Amino acid sequence: MSNVRLRNLCISLGGNEVIKDLGLDVEEGEFLVLLGPSGCGKSTLLHSIAGLIDASAGSVEIGGRDMTDAEPSERGIGMVFQSYALYPTMTVEKNMSFGLRINGTPKAEIERRIQRAAGMLQLGPLLGRKPAQLSGGQRQRVAIGRALVREAGVFLFDEPLSNLDAKLRTELRRELKLLHRKLGSTMIYVTHDQVEAMTLATRIVVMRAGKVQQVGTPAEVYERPANLFVAGFLGAPAMNFMHGALGADGSFTAGTLKLALAPAAGGARAAVFGIRPEHVRIGQGAPLSGTVSLVEPMGNHQVVWIESGGQLLSALVHDTRSFTPGAAVSFGLDAARGSLFDPVGEQRV
Repeated sequence: MSNVRLRNLCISLGGNEVIKDLGLDVEEGEFLVLLGPSGCGKSTLLHSIAGLIDASAGSVEIGGRDMTDAEPSERGIGMVFQSYALYPTMTVEKNMSFGLRINGTPKAEIERRIQRAAGMLQLGPLLGRKPAQLSGGQRQRVAIGRALVREAGVFLFDEPLSNLDAKLRTELRRELKLLHRKLGSTMIYVTHDQVEAMTLATRIVVMRAGKVQQVGTPAEVYERPANLFVAGFLGAPAMNFMHGALGADGSFTAGTLKLALAPAAGGARAAVFGIRPEHVRIGQGAPLSGTVSLVEPMGNHQVVWIESGGQLLSALVHDTRSFTPGAAVSFGLDAARGSLFDPVGEQRV
């Protein structure tokens, strides 16, 4: 296992600065997920750690050694790409062992590593097959196995599940989590899928426009988002936002909707109140009223959209109650689970 240290890292591509003065510590044995929208720089950052893209400034340290200018083969990393990139004329065994054979690894050692990786990834019965005889999930497992046989200190994953259907993504997500538990290796994983990030990560790095917005455990970034971007990016449905005014007495007003919050430090000011749909509770006798705008059945739950006082809020309902668009409903907000943001700086307050 190895740790990774990034210090004041800057990366420019085509004259555009993609990564800007970024610092990040990845601890040994951690499963760190780089999460963000397309174009935020997460894959570029991963490729720089791998040595596939040169940094214009700053440093990359792996396992206590400065690897900023080292070749990819010298960095002790194993990488899995979005594309399987398997050789179609080679068997699974040959695809997995190709890099070892090129490097002159002894045959007995190659066999040991292949059998170990095949056992972990349930590829034993498939070693004699060629990629055309495999499903998409099996091909991606081969690509992961090809990285594992290197027995690297750090494994890098660049959106490895994005080409798979929903069922296969769920299965391989579980296998990756179990694999990390077995190996205890340092893993850095890039995705734009928040479900992958929340289920796989020991810590999540949320990125936007080449900068880190927040680093924390899945629970931390979900329950206490550092800013409006993080709050809105994580969660499905997304967090409800109400733009209004916070009074010195702790009252928050948005249109005709009024909430009682904690007294405001620093006096009255404009604010944005955010609350997750699961903390909007529909029920008789609740203090707020509104009208059902839309109902989205989701199988084991339903999303009910409520219009109230000029605000449109989503609520998660985990029972079989029936809601009709246009019907009046009573609801309440678990204000203690909400978040307040500064509408100008967009930071949590």
